[in-house]
Amino acid sequence: MIDLRIKVEPLPFSEPLVLRLREGNAVNAGADDAVLMSVDGPRREYDYHGFSIAFHADSGVSLDNDVVMIVPGQASARRLIRADSVHNTLLITEQCDQLCVMCSQPPKKQHVDLFTELETAASLAPRDAYIGLSGGEPLLHKRKLFDMLITLSQSRPDLKFHILSNGQHFEESDIDVLQNIGTDRILWGIPLYFATAAEHDALVKKVGAFDRLLESFALLFDAGSAIELRTVIMRQNYSMLPALASFLGTHLPFVERWALMQLENIGFGRMNWNSSFQDTSVEFGHVARAVDIASAKGLAVQLYNFPRCSVPVRYRHLAPAAISDWKNKFEAFCTDCSSRQACGGFFEWYNHKIGFKELGPI
Repeated sequence: MIDLRIKVEPLPFSEPLVLRLREGNAVNAGADDAVLMSVDGPRREYDYHGFSIAFHADSGVSLDNDVVMIVPGQASARRLIRADSVHNTLLITEQCDQLCVMCSQPPKKQHVDLFTELETAASLAPRDAYIGLSGGEPLLHKRKLFDMLITLSQSRPDLKFHILSNGQHFEESDIDVLQNIGTDRILWGIPLYFATAAEHDALVKKVGAFDRLLESFALLFDAGSAIELRTVIMRQNYSMLPALASFLGTHLPFVERWALMQLENIGFGRMNWNSSFQDTSVEFGHVARAVDIASAKGLAVQLYNFPRCSVPVRYRHLAPAAISDWKNKFEAFCTDCSSRQACGGFFEWYNHKIGFKELGPI
């Protein structure tokens, strides 16, 4: 697991500070750049407008061109953008208006507004970066989120975003805004768990969520936005996946792709693991039928968070390395696997004792 925090020595600042670390030739250093001056073991000292800022990191950790945020009173800085990674996600908020039984990051009541800092971080990202925006529910703060994206569309038109949302807050007036931002720059990751309202609403614990989703999909379609439909596979919906595939092919054929996702053993997912985890390494039948139906209807399908050895050979090409590099791991039996380079492995918090039962090197 990659640590997304690095130790920083105390600084005399009263507001969050976002800066980019420069370790090589810093002739073209900008106003938000901190330039490396010296290295003493794990201690790296940078110059930032005449201030000395010292971080501590192992010698094997590259920080060059990383974008970090230092929050007053905290002993570690957050690595918001890692320049050598394609898995960078900015947390917009921890608030959410749903309580999904499998949520990997249960919502909190309070919101810490860091839109200014996150906008700066994105503006400092490497060229053509693809940045995730997640929550909580980012669209609970829709106006500020859209304002940030409009500004970045002008200052950094090369950036693209993958935004995770429950899809409950789109309105007709958003169509023009989405088009101004650039619909080709955003992929919306939106969940749908059942083909029927009662079951979906019960799972997310919000009455009317299903119908509101369908309204939002129609608005996004009118705007020309790209949608990644996301379905977490659980015991609760496993047998209904083929019906959901038929529903999508009929009612939502315009989605960019349908991502079938294995459960993550953290947050509410961990609390409800015994009642929700569906071991698809033992029983893959309903996933296979759903994939076949969706494919026959022209929907692109991918299998996220599936170790490749848990997937039958016929469907293995649909299982990319979807787990972000900072939170994945491999088990001991993965060492000699021929598919390791193409496999996402497991979440760092995966517990094999209660996980997939039929795995092994390919």
